[in-house]
Amino acid sequence: MPLEFLKRRRGADAAVAAVPPPASVTLPEEVVAQEYSLRLYYAAKSSDGVRMKTGPNAIAELPSMLAGLAKGEIEVVEPLPIELSEASPVITHPSEAMQWLNAHHDHSPVARHALVVLELVGALDLAFDTFVCALLDGEVDTAGYPEYGAIVGGVASHWDEATGDMICRAVVGWGGKGVRGNTDRTASRILAGLLTNILANQYALGLTAIERPVPAAGRGGLVCAHCGFASAHERAFYCPKCGMRLLRG
Repeated sequence: MPLEFLKRRRGADAAVAAVPPPASVTLPEEVVAQEYSLRLYYAAKSSDGVRMKTGPNAIAELPSMLAGLAKGEIEVVEPLPIELSEASPVITHPSEAMQWLNAHHDHSPVARHALVVLELVGALDLAFDTFVCALLDGEVDTAGYPEYGAIVGGVASHWDEATGDMICRAVVGWGGKGVRGNTDRTASRILAGLLTNILANQYALGLTAIERPVPAAGRGGLVCAHCGFASAHERAFYCPKCGMRLLRG
């Protein structure tokens, strides 16, 4: 009579022998890859400059230049102080992006979208520009951000370093994940309307060449004795915020 453990041993050996050898893996002749891409399109238009007569109400007149064109709230974005002079909406530069978020977190989604578009394409520089903006055409999504075909913008102004006059120009921008064929034509029409509003202002003196100041490299700037704003560059003669002459020691 065979012993039980001998039966189990023979069964185990048979099971081991029944396991097939591993099959060899052959590489395919062509690797099938899953492709991903993201295409962003940003564009902007800017008009000629309009020289404005200086006065205590010059800055206060800027929002009225969007009358009849703004489709929502009109916001005023002031020049950046010297401590935020490196602010940039580029996420690959973390320190500059954090400065940008700290400077503009209080603004609406429409204003932040406008700043991203216009600063990235170089149509706006908050080292010296004061920007009055709103949604000018199109729709916003459920979070309040403009769709890619929506047009944002308004009036950008700075102070002429030579004369102290305020120079205003119309500026519009659009873009995102897509592009719409007739956006460019609509933007041109809106830009013309903005320029007409600027020229119709009581302080307007006429068209002028735009010579925007270039912020100089260096540490610090002058502090305006009138409003306390720190200039973004040491060569400034006039405060970017209120337009008053800067006092030099």
